[in-house]
Amino acid sequence: MLRRKGQKGFTLIELLIVIAIIGILAAIAIPMYRAQTIKARLTEVTNAISHVSSAVAAYYQENTSVWPTCNNTGEIQQSLGVFVPTRRISAIQALPTAGVAGNTFDIQATIQGISASNPTINGDTLILNGNVVSGAIVWSWSTGSSLDAAYMPKN
Repeated sequence: MLRRKGQKGFTLIELLIVIAIIGILAAIAIPMYRAQTIKARLTEVTNAISHVSSAVAAYYQENTSVWPTCNNTGEIQQSLGVFVPTRRISAIQALPTAGVAGNTFDIQATIQGISASNPTINGDTLILNGNVVSGAIVWSWSTGSSLDAAYMPKN
């Protein structure tokens, strides 16, 4: 653009292009930021469940292939000796799988306080399934209902 001598600054077109680029970047970055924030908060839940699974595995080994039965957080803390933080978990159970003959076990945690903008996550259940295969416990993650696969922990 032709400018008069001594004139400095940006043209209107240049400013509009910069604003458009910032808008496009924000449209991409904000949803990704929200998803990563939810995944980071869910890490607290998966870590708590992982600690419980370690205690369950130790109990199973020490008690000759007998699973513990813990219906709530207090029983888990008392019988397994594992502290379960209740900031992101409203309820947790560690129970043998009903109807299956002694070789499977579930640790179920009901999620709370993860996302105010995505209420479908709050109240959902994250489940760690234990299955005895050739004398070893193999753990795998599943969900109670509507937890998006993008938020599921890796096996």
